[in-house]
Amino acid sequence: MKQTLPIAEQLKKKYHKTEEVTNFKDMLYRSCDIYRARTAFKGKDENGAITTITYEQFKNDIVALGTSLLEKGFLKKRIAVIGKNSYEWCVSYLAASIVGVVVPIDKELHTDDVINFMNVSQTVCILGDNKNLDSLLANIEKVENPYTVFVSFNKKEDTNSFASFLLAGKKAYENGNTSFDAIQVDPDELRILLFTSGTTGSAKGVCLSQRNICSNILSTYGIVKVKRSDLFFSILPLHHTYECTLGFLLPIYSGASIAHCEGLRYITKNLSEFHPSVILCVPLLLENVHKNIVKNMNKSLPEKYRKKDENPFSELPLLFKKVVRNKVKNTLGGRLRVFIVGAAAANPAIVADFKALKLKTLQGYGLTECAPLVAGNTDFFQKDDAAGLPIPNVEYKIDSPNSEGVGEILVKGPNVMLGYYEDEEKTKQTIVDGWFHTGDLGRMDENGYLYITGRCKSVIVTKNGKNIYPEEVEYYLNDNPLISEALVLGIHKEDDDETYINAQIYPNIEAITEYLKGSVPTKEEIWKIISDSVSAVNKKLPNYKHIKSFGIRDKEFEKTTTQKIKRYGDNMKVDKS
Repeated sequence: MKQTLPIAEQLKKKYHKTEEVTNFKDMLYRSCDIYRARTAFKGKDENGAITTITYEQFKNDIVALGTSLLEKGFLKKRIAVIGKNSYEWCVSYLAASIVGVVVPIDKELHTDDVINFMNVSQTVCILGDNKNLDSLLANIEKVENPYTVFVSFNKKEDTNSFASFLLAGKKAYENGNTSFDAIQVDPDELRILLFTSGTTGSAKGVCLSQRNICSNILSTYGIVKVKRSDLFFSILPLHHTYECTLGFLLPIYSGASIAHCEGLRYITKNLSEFHPSVILCVPLLLENVHKNIVKNMNKSLPEKYRKKDENPFSELPLLFKKVVRNKVKNTLGGRLRVFIVGAAAANPAIVADFKALKLKTLQGYGLTECAPLVAGNTDFFQKDDAAGLPIPNVEYKIDSPNSEGVGEILVKGPNVMLGYYEDEEKTKQTIVDGWFHTGDLGRMDENGYLYITGRCKSVIVTKNGKNIYPEEVEYYLNDNPLISEALVLGIHKEDDDETYINAQIYPNIEAITEYLKGSVPTKEEIWKIISDSVSAVNKKLPNYKHIKSFGIRDKEFEKTTTQKIKRYGDNMKVDKS
């Protein structure tokens, strides 16, 4: 009898074909040669009319900016980029990473943190939005390099504006300065320096090469085909490798187009203007889209098909299903074919709901240190509750699994970082015999699917050696519509060395008000409703995982820019009821 290969092995025979590139300059020049007149970016002018930028113009702008940076003497120097997602950000990122080392910085960081990253990385130039640069210039005495050049995306007349740098570079290039074309990029040297705080505290500098990221682009294309007709709608912050690699560089490699969201409140408007086919998102955004779809469905359907707070789609007649699918697609711009979900685990029920609506939802797992993708659901195989299968040329394994098969996830492949910036000891602890120790816990099934169960550092260990993964308890809490957000911690009581489960909860006041038939809830009513919700969760969990105490917060948790709740700082303050 013929033995069936595990799905992870079957996948290897199905990969989409890719064309090898190892650095950004080759990738850019290749894309321009193939897709020269095609649209690389869609945007809007000052009057709100849709504008387009071709691949040829994109390349010419990068060459012009790069030439200006070279004329300033910035070859092999550290060049920072900060600001909202924009065409200027993309041009700056590629020009900086080809000329020297690009340092993408989170625009939401406190000015002192930005200056610290500039000082630590020895940045000589920073390109960005007025808002960010103005606050840096107001604290210029803290910037260690007095010759740092500040280049504004927004100012038009200033000699140090993005526009003036482009103009000067174009003139220099036309006058025979072809030094940018002559740059030889070593694909294996440090070219991207990212500072990440993740959800566990102190910032680390992650050193990536262009081969790291290019290998990830090719691996992703191998399992998720990007069409030339695709338009990627860029919502998540570009300084993050997830959006930068998969929402910017992957479409540029593939000949697709990109449109940048004007802001979270403009998502619906932008969808109808740009008609995207691919959206990268985090589970929170996916949940919000799903919630709105279900709400609108229940409003527009005849009374007998409506379901309060539940998705009625599965019980609709066939004709109604077709009408609903079309309506949903139209509200998302009319062309949407796939959501790519990362940064945290997506709710399998929501993934299944989108699948029923003929909207593919592919979730994956990755880290900044892996450029970022490690595992993903694919065009060929999908599992709603799994992070996915290993991407091409990348391996993972579970280190020292326990009786349930759970252990630390280790990763090996060309996407694994060079190391941590100026921290050889931390690098040696993290990359051992070529295997990167992720600090994340997971398990694998017999087919190679990866399931994320939590983070090593956040595991709560009880006195009798039981392991509790906070994310599991949080999943049940967050599944309750009356709860907006929850963070689960292990705490100790006085004179007791046992570890108890505490939940910090931010209630959904709007849902509670609706639950109380429109009356504004009192503190006592909120406490009673949350107490009942916690009791309901405990009924779903074994005794040792029960929530023993909880606190009610009056404001949202502090989050990273990919909307993950930070497991440090004020978020960890325990309020016990």
